[in-house]
Amino acid sequence: MIIGMERQKAKAVLEAVLFTMGESVEIDRLAEVIEEDKEATKAMLDEMAEEYRKEGRGIELTTLENAVQLCTKGEFYEYLVKIATTPKKFVLTDTLLETLSIIAYKQPITRLEIEKVRGVSCDHAVNRLLEFDLITEVGRLDAPGRPLLFGTTEQFLRSFGVKSLEDLPELNPVQIEEFKLQAESEIEQQLQLDI
Repeated sequence: MIIGMERQKAKAVLEAVLFTMGESVEIDRLAEVIEEDKEATKAMLDEMAEEYRKEGRGIELTTLENAVQLCTKGEFYEYLVKIATTPKKFVLTDTLLETLSIIAYKQPITRLEIEKVRGVSCDHAVNRLLEFDLITEVGRLDAPGRPLLFGTTEQFLRSFGVKSLEDLPELNPVQIEEFKLQAESEIEQQLQLDI
């Protein structure tokens, strides 16, 4: 039987597991994690639920048949909606802007094709642009491995104040050369860091 500080640690473990899972977890599984029987685990979960109630916390334990889930109290949903509907602020670095430009002008385009233009890996840039909803997966190339194709989104058009891709300014050869020089500079910096 768990006593004193060990009991507090077991409850902390239960809380950490429930928080991380984000969904209901069977009490049997929780009991295995803290190496305790089901009844003792259920008693600890009941204590935790009571502590959350007494302390006026923003979370609660919800029991669903033989499982339990850590949830936000219903009275706080309006605050969650406020934060969830707040537009994300994002900063576009030179690397992200360059990658976005390549996608905008050459779409649909694969990661490999972007890397050929830039001369460096573009995984991080593509992932950030996806996160910012400026680009999206638009299909797969009919080639070995069926690589993903990327294109811009409506959010891209709104963010840059253009109605369609035809409204994008034309690239001149000087800008293309600047892109190449910047990519070469990034390669040199990366090589120096690797040494």
